Amino acid sequence: MTIAWRLALRDLRRGGGGLILLALCLFLGTAALAGIGSLSASLIAALDAQGRTILGGDVELRVSQRRATVDELAAFAGAGTLSESLSMRGMAHSDTGDALVDVRAVDQRWPLLGKLKLAPGATAAMPAGRQVAIAPALADRLRLRVGDTMRLGAADLRVIGLIADEPDRLGAGFALGPPVIVDLAGLDATRLVQPGSLYESRYRLLLAWPDRAEAVGKRLVARFPGQGWSSRTSDRAATGLRRAITQLGQFLLLVGLAALAIAGVGVGSGVAAYLGAKTRIIATLKVLGAQSRTIATIFLLQLGIVAAVGITAGLLLGAGVPWIVATVAGDALPVPPALAVYPAPLATAAVLAILAALLFALPALARARRVPAATLLRDVVGSAARPSRRVVGTMLLLVGAIMALAVLTAADRMLALGFVAAVTALIVLLWGIGVLIRLALKRLPRPRHPLVRLAVTNLYRPGSQIDRLVVALGLGFSLFVALAVIDTSLAAELSDAAPAKAPRFFAIDLQPADAARFRSIIAGVAPGTRIEAVPSLRGSISAVKDVPVASMKAVPEAAWVLRGDRTLTWSATLPPRNVVTAGKWWPADYQGPPLVSIEDRAAAALDLKVGDRITVSVLGVDIPARIAALRTIDWGGLGLNFAIVFSPGYIEEAPYALLASVYSPASRDGLVTRRIASALPSVTMIRVGDVIAQIGDVLRQVALAIRVAGAVTVAAGIAVLVGAVAASGRARRYDAIILKLLGGTSRQVLAVQAAEYALLAMVLGSVAVAVGSAAGWYVVVQVFDLGFAPDWATVALTLGAAMAITLAIGLLGSLPALRSRPAAMLRDL
Repeated sequence: MTIAWRLALRDLRRGGGGLILLALCLFLGTAALAGIGSLSASLIAALDAQGRTILGGDVELRVSQRRATVDELAAFAGAGTLSESLSMRGMAHSDTGDALVDVRAVDQRWPLLGKLKLAPGATAAMPAGRQVAIAPALADRLRLRVGDTMRLGAADLRVIGLIADEPDRLGAGFALGPPVIVDLAGLDATRLVQPGSLYESRYRLLLAWPDRAEAVGKRLVARFPGQGWSSRTSDRAATGLRRAITQLGQFLLLVGLAALAIAGVGVGSGVAAYLGAKTRIIATLKVLGAQSRTIATIFLLQLGIVAAVGITAGLLLGAGVPWIVATVAGDALPVPPALAVYPAPLATAAVLAILAALLFALPALARARRVPAATLLRDVVGSAARPSRRVVGTMLLLVGAIMALAVLTAADRMLALGFVAAVTALIVLLWGIGVLIRLALKRLPRPRHPLVRLAVTNLYRPGSQIDRLVVALGLGFSLFVALAVIDTSLAAELSDAAPAKAPRFFAIDLQPADAARFRSIIAGVAPGTRIEAVPSLRGSISAVKDVPVASMKAVPEAAWVLRGDRTLTWSATLPPRNVVTAGKWWPADYQGPPLVSIEDRAAAALDLKVGDRITVSVLGVDIPARIAALRTIDWGGLGLNFAIVFSPGYIEEAPYALLASVYSPASRDGLVTRRIASALPSVTMIRVGDVIAQIGDVLRQVALAIRVAGAVTVAAGIAVLVGAVAASGRARRYDAIILKLLGGTSRQVLAVQAAEYALLAMVLGSVAVAVGSAAGWYVVVQVFDLGFAPDWATVALTLGAAMAITLAIGLLGSLPALRSRPAAMLRDL
């Protein structure tokens, strides 16, 4: 080891520049994995550290469409310090316009943790009575200042300040509009709460023993069974945000694994090129008595030193990603990342990078070990020997270790397993395509044009890099196509989010007694407007197949209908935009035990079939119902759709409101909202455009994250291509010298190289379109659950640009061969 170490360092100091590509590829792959993992871990850690503040206490108890009774309030107050709040949507109006807002009514104990911060200039610390604190975005939209008056429901409220920080905003969940804060007396003055109105009551408890929070929550829910209560603790605060961060982090981690796989191919190319240039050194060492094991140790030490530098640099950059993101885009993040070093993602990235480096460098090391001493007497480009069984077995073990580590450290193990298996299969497929191309070109008739014949034979001659080039370019092209498909599909989702047949407004909290007046007002200001109105109320599934949801040990990720309350309705006939896929709809005059119809995908997630029973809790009353039909729903039209639809009858006895969709002309938006606000102040008009804007912001953030992660992968792909060109550099210099000796010009030599890369790029282009489109479809449809609508022109331009870059890099890599002097080269033959 002493001799091997000394020779390794000496050779590395003298000619280690050839391993720069190895360090670069490992740096890119490691940085991608470590950065994505560190950022996800920092965001989750921030949620965990601020869990109590985000929740607003140690325990939160929630119920829909009602407030706690006297007995319930007494039980809650006996468990700890209690704070009550209500949340609902409303319409804010001023002389300059109107806007949808998220109304939060709080008591004087709120917030139990943290502090409401208002911007400088506020006239009071908290709203009281007919006072309101509003978000700066609402102030800008309605041109309101501190001291101005705005109308909310039936009350005129004075603005006391602009909200700077709301401690439990993340725990409040998704909101369509900017927040406004009033106290409970102010909410009563607005008269927004009517029978059947859609609102949620929340009761936060601050406990003397926070570690008993879960037990306290379960005890209080069990004390009032069937009353619609649900509880959560601080470790489950902002569950939707936590789930979104985990899912996006999982997807970006898969992109990082793709970058590492592509970088691994670059490692193989770089190592092959480096060891190929060391052929005479290896032969000399063998002539002097060195054993194959010693030679392998020398170069393994060199590769280990350089790999350690690249991986360490990648880990340093990855560990700093949370700081970089917090500095550059901190305001765009839902929660500031907890800035710290997270060992788990760094260790995972390092081990994966080491395994990938060994996997792709092993064949080249095995070939270098078998270099015969007779190589000193000849220097002819020959075919590389096939790897031995021992080498193949070791490579298979490394592949298994990479797959096991990637899957075991993933949040969604099945998704990670499928992805890693797909990448492995793709590499094997591309290698097989390279072999087939080599065999096919050998059997094709040789072109008559000498330059074309040279370009074709370069692809399958002894020493050709066709196998490695096909894998590298195939992975790179496929990735470019997949990213283009994903990006353009997300862009299409943004541009097509408002279909031509979508309504202009949703009206919520419309009382049945006011329905006729509502229609009359709309008809007066927008004649010919179509209105769809259906009864609506909130309920939650409390049991599936007579098994209480609270007792389920594991709720499927796709079972979104079990998460909290859902808006539901009843109907005698099949609703528009719905198609029955199993069972049959009940008769229009059905009179019998409650029946229900479930959206088919939600039913599949819960393994529900026609005839099974579910129990839905509505206003504290459990309603058992038998599934009569499963439906597929067209959600794309943005009309009124419900995952749960009951048969008429028993459920109609519950207090309810109407939910209406208004298909009015866009030119009448202002008139419609003003007239409804004046005549029916408790009705909230939600512009579809506001909903689409919220969705669009989320999709834009996702698209940006994909582009940033994809940029690292693209850089790795370019590095791989450079490595593949470098690996064949010696053979190309040899060809250039021979052609020059035979009278060829530099232009002709360059034309041969250009034709070779162009032919290879065109062959792989069709493979990349098929593979990349399939990968993009899976991500868009299966992961993001969006419509598959790529812009094929953009995809074609992206692939064309990738092919042009390939050609340019190939030609640039050939320039050193053109500058080679025949005399110097002939002396080395």
